[in-house]
Amino acid sequence: MSQMLSTNAQAKPAPSGQRDIAGDWSSDQEVFKATHWGKAMMWIFLLSDTFIFSCFLTSYMTMRSSVTEPWPNASEVFALTIAGQAIPLILIAIMTFVLISSSGTMAMAVNFGYRRDRRKTALLMLVTALLGATFVGMQAFEWTKLIHEGVRPWGNPMGAAQFGASFFMITGFHGLHVSAGVIMLLIIASKVARGHYDARGDYSAVEIAGLYWHFVDLVWVFIFAFFYLW
Repeated sequence: MSQMLSTNAQAKPAPSGQRDIAGDWSSDQEVFKATHWGKAMMWIFLLSDTFIFSCFLTSYMTMRSSVTEPWPNASEVFALTIAGQAIPLILIAIMTFVLISSSGTMAMAVNFGYRRDRRKTALLMLVTALLGATFVGMQAFEWTKLIHEGVRPWGNPMGAAQFGASFFMITGFHGLHVSAGVIMLLIIASKVARGHYDARGDYSAVEIAGLYWHFVDLVWVFIFAFFYLW
């Protein structure tokens, strides 16, 4: 008798409320399966990094608006003397062009990654890494020039003392991101060239690297606008 009751209890359909809950959980599971966790984690990281850069730039604008000492003229501070003539912001313009160009090569690398074209994907990622390394090299030259002229995080002979601290902090933090991106691109490009992702049938690592690199380029546009053009 007890076995028959147990069998009948098992055969009894679940209440509608339980079926709704089970349906909700199963639909969420399908969504999670369709989401690539690497992309999700990269988006979360980029969102947190956006808050950090936003805080830096907001603090910079607030500080610059409140200082009593004159702020250095960016056209004069970041000018290069070529053939005996000072050309304002020429180095910064070249750096910006190089970094934006690298965003284009990275987009093409992602496109060829979708097509499973291993050779072109690896080559374009190497070109992107080379452009990123060129940007970091020019930034190092810019730092060396300003340090030689007496600019320090705690002082500045050209005007407001806060200029050096904000410049080295913001551009240094961004340069660190570019350097990390160059290393990541080289590692992924080497894996692409060796056929690592062909064996797995998944080129999503190339797209994830592209997300990071486009973010770095976008941040530089804001730094360029607020720090060098203001």
